[in-house]
Amino acid sequence: MREELNQGLIDYLKASPTPFHATASLAQALQAAGYKPLDESETWHTEPGGRYYVTRNDSAIVAFQLGSHSVIEQGMRLVGAHTDSPCLRVKPQPELQRQGFWQLGVEVYGGALLAPWFDRDLSLAGRVTYSRDGRIESQLIDFKLPIAVIPSLAIHLNREANQGWTINPQNELPPILAQVASEDSPDFRALLADQLSREHGLVADVVLDFELSFYDTQSAAVIGLNGDFIAGARLDNLLSCYAGLQALLRAGTEETCVLVCTDHEEVGSTSMCGADGPFLEQVLRRVLPEGESFQRSINRSLMISADNAHAVHPNYSDKHDGNHGPKLNAGPVIKVNSNQRYATSSETAGFFRHLCLENEVSVQSFVTRSDMGCGSTIGPITASQLGVRTVDIGLPTFGMHSIRELAGSQDLAHLVKVLSAFYSSAELP
Repeated sequence: MREELNQGLIDYLKASPTPFHATASLAQALQAAGYKPLDESETWHTEPGGRYYVTRNDSAIVAFQLGSHSVIEQGMRLVGAHTDSPCLRVKPQPELQRQGFWQLGVEVYGGALLAPWFDRDLSLAGRVTYSRDGRIESQLIDFKLPIAVIPSLAIHLNREANQGWTINPQNELPPILAQVASEDSPDFRALLADQLSREHGLVADVVLDFELSFYDTQSAAVIGLNGDFIAGARLDNLLSCYAGLQALLRAGTEETCVLVCTDHEEVGSTSMCGADGPFLEQVLRRVLPEGESFQRSINRSLMISADNAHAVHPNYSDKHDGNHGPKLNAGPVIKVNSNQRYATSSETAGFFRHLCLENEVSVQSFVTRSDMGCGSTIGPITASQLGVRTVDIGLPTFGMHSIRELAGSQDLAHLVKVLSAFYSSAELP
């Protein structure tokens, strides 16, 4: 099971260079498993025992199974994650022509570690909006091939590079796509029109706009002398999306189960398709009983917010509290913060710890050092939006927000096992 899950994750990461592709990949897997797509603009006809999913903005998805047990009495089991990762996004008018090179201006999305983006084989993917035969349409594209690079400045010209290097995103991050003659004027929209034709056989009249991100073409892989690790891009947080999907597909039919993967977590979640928007609540209000029954259903529910946790790094162990240093391959991590940067309470933590113990899954704890700031997740946001009890957990990871992150090769199976047990759990606290 472990090897199969790890290879499935590697395949999912390869197919999902952007939140749009990550959502499309989830939808494809759900539909293959019998989940029916719902359109937000149409009337919904759902029934007990039914399995459905709905997307918003092509970059967020809510999938749910309506169980045979009463949701008013038994509540829902929700797992939440996010589809976005820090990256370099192409600007609206990106063309740059400097020193005989064609480059694209980029904007940093989220809290990215910038240094690892240099000297990588980069490709480009995302969503393109265009007009065709008088209609406005959108389509996902993925160049797949390495079409760009951000070369480092040689040490000979930057002698202080290894003493601390402040990267200027405006000047130093535009990727190089090609060499061009001085009289040429590269047209990025024409390039996108050509890609639409090659990838989808579409002839666009005009490329109107786009949301495109660069990504590393090196595939994720199981690595290490003994295969102890998974290395790859976007483990934060597609690892959790994939684990939630696998658990949902393994769920029994008795309980009402929900998987929500929203966009824009890395920039605050405030959007129509982010956790700080109305997406999840609007979906639930369309499928759950109304009025007081809705609130009773929420009050009997529990959400697991799954997002990666910081593993203790052997070279930087002083960055962790001495009693709270999660290890790779030692199981999922319960994340706690007294200032509510995580939504975990003693009750929800106790439930998750008990669930792990019952299923023979090791469990760990993480608390940020008292002299350091703490990040956050969709957990507190969703808890405050819905009023649902929540526990923040995640798998331990190195290099979070790098272009290539590292997790333990045993931990995905641990997480899928405990999330599967959660979806099938007859009793919530």
